[in-house]
Amino acid sequence: MKKLWQSSLLLGLMLIMIAVLALGCNQQTPTPSTTAAIPEGELDPAVWGKVYPDQYASYLKQKEQTKGDSKYGGSVPESHLKESPAQIKLFAGYPFSEDYNEERGHVWALEDVTGTQRVGAKTISSCWNCKSPNVKPLVDTMGDAFWSTPFLDLKDQIKHPVSCANCHDPKTMALTITSVPLLDALKTRGMDPANFSRQEMRTMVCAQCHVEYYFKPENKKVTFPWNYGLKMDDAEKLYNEINFKDWDHKESQSPMLKAQHPDYELFSTGVHAANGVACADCHMPYVKQGQTKMSSHHLQSPLNHISQSCQTCHKQSEEYLKNQVIGTQDTVFKAKVSLETALSDAINAITTAAKNPAAKADMMNESRNLHRQAQWRWDYISAENSMGWHSPKEALRILSEGLDLARQAQLKANLGVGSAVGGATGPDAGKTPGAGTAVDAAGQGTAPKQ
Repeated sequence: MKKLWQSSLLLGLMLIMIAVLALGCNQQTPTPSTTAAIPEGELDPAVWGKVYPDQYASYLKQKEQTKGDSKYGGSVPESHLKESPAQIKLFAGYPFSEDYNEERGHVWALEDVTGTQRVGAKTISSCWNCKSPNVKPLVDTMGDAFWSTPFLDLKDQIKHPVSCANCHDPKTMALTITSVPLLDALKTRGMDPANFSRQEMRTMVCAQCHVEYYFKPENKKVTFPWNYGLKMDDAEKLYNEINFKDWDHKESQSPMLKAQHPDYELFSTGVHAANGVACADCHMPYVKQGQTKMSSHHLQSPLNHISQSCQTCHKQSEEYLKNQVIGTQDTVFKAKVSLETALSDAINAITTAAKNPAAKADMMNESRNLHRQAQWRWDYISAENSMGWHSPKEALRILSEGLDLARQAQLKANLGVGSAVGGATGPDAGKTPGAGTAVDAAGQGTAPKQ
């Protein structure tokens, strides 16, 4: 009887201790599930945050400005021009030669676009695209007139940075595409967003903005150059077909293309995309908040959370995986810098040849066209946000092509003023009329003086 009493007492004490420990180790209250709806037309992320506080708190962490464990990224607004002065020469005659900083997180979208020197009084509203959920309602109301409307005319109506409403249906929270340019591009490719799986949507919501685009010359509408496919060569084919240029290079007078941030396009050529990995798997990994599993809304480099982003599939150590990424990026970076040097040499050669009235027209035309092709390849990888990691093989292919084309441009310019090549003279051959669509969009007063 005594043993039974002692056993009961011991069991009771153990249960009390377990309860105390459980309470002590779980001070954070699990996030309750909610079925609350967001008010119709509500775009303010703070209002969404009242219903989904954990996701909103995660989203606000993007205010942090840090490089973290990323060697080639981060959210510190460092100047690309100070880091790589060669880019001032490469972008001569274009606003990027005066102001070009590392991008920050979504929460900074409005402050960054209104603070850059690349935007001025004559800038158009195409530059609001992908900066705010307020864009879609304005396009719905204004139609294509939105794009060419002066940027500052709509400033008071663009109130919130990229946030919840850009990617989520307010009633169901399902991922949704709100970008008019992406919807147009998918239609061009014969693709219906309704047929995308949830996993595919975890990439497509990112493809709303992290893409290459251009402004249509006739109405300045933001347009994705996907008519022939998603590769760099496909975009170039379209640009050549429609005689498109962004600006004339101030020194060489070559008709240039400016790449934006073709993250989705480069990623689409890589091994992760081929194996069904989505952008969100790496940049928005699942995390535990109390007893709730949710996607992190603190978008950042996967190197900052390797265990959640990489080791769900790869079983090697964090150090090994980090070294694999940075080692690959180092290789791409070196190739990129080599191409920058070759481009500078080509620009100098073309500029020198153009001062010679006896320069051969054929050679000048070819050299300027080769300069355009070479720098397009450099910029396609330079402007992309992974330093080639999204698709290393494709990144190195593009850069190696660019290096060859840049040296050819230099050679053609030198031949143009030599005695070995005959033909008609024409130092201005290869130049094209017009200021360029991107210069028009920014406003002549914004671009550096030609």
